[in-house]
Amino acid sequence: MAKEKEIKNENAEVVAEAVSKTELFFKEHGKKLVIALAVVVVVAAGIFCWYKFAYQPAVAEAQGQMVAAEQYFGNADYETALNGDGNALGFAQIIDEYGSKAGKSVYFYAGICELQLGNYESAVKYLNSYKGKDAILAARALSCIGDAYVGLEDYKKALGYFEKAAAKVDNMFAAGYLLKAGLVAEKLGDDAKALSFYKTIKDKYPQSMEGYDIDKYIGRIENK
Repeated sequence: MAKEKEIKNENAEVVAEAVSKTELFFKEHGKKLVIALAVVVVVAAGIFCWYKFAYQPAVAEAQGQMVAAEQYFGNADYETALNGDGNALGFAQIIDEYGSKAGKSVYFYAGICELQLGNYESAVKYLNSYKGKDAILAARALSCIGDAYVGLEDYKKALGYFEKAAAKVDNMFAAGYLLKAGLVAEKLGDDAKALSFYKTIKDKYPQSMEGYDIDKYIGRIENK
């Protein structure tokens, strides 16, 4: 019993010492802690107000501006879709005014418009800014960058992007990117590499549109 009582007394002393140290800490640093807590509360309140009353309304406004531009895009009116009609904003203006608040797809749309209009460097810039996570659209963006470099006659870069696009998706879309890669490889004089792309289409995607005609591409190289 005496030993148990002694242990309890020791524990009580430890607790008392800890409490005393805590009281001393708060006495010495309490003011600083209160100020720090107040700063955190003010910053958190500021962030909440900005998000609620500035960011969210800007997002809604930007997405509302996208409607008309998307309609023009759907009608293949790429000039108006990109630059607006004088009333509704185009994708380029939406990006300038709202950035990515309209959604990541705004860069994809703008890049396709520039590509269709033959403005290849601008197309590359916009499409490189597209950071969407959808694999199919990401692959399409990479392929379109390749198309832009073909337009710029930079075939080496174009080939790299077509390869990246094909590696991004393992489905029928990859066949189209591989075919583009093969044609560019032929343009660069690398028939062996082109043949490997064509044979990949034949082996992996025989049911794709490209797969139905791929033998003529293979035969063209093998008969040289």
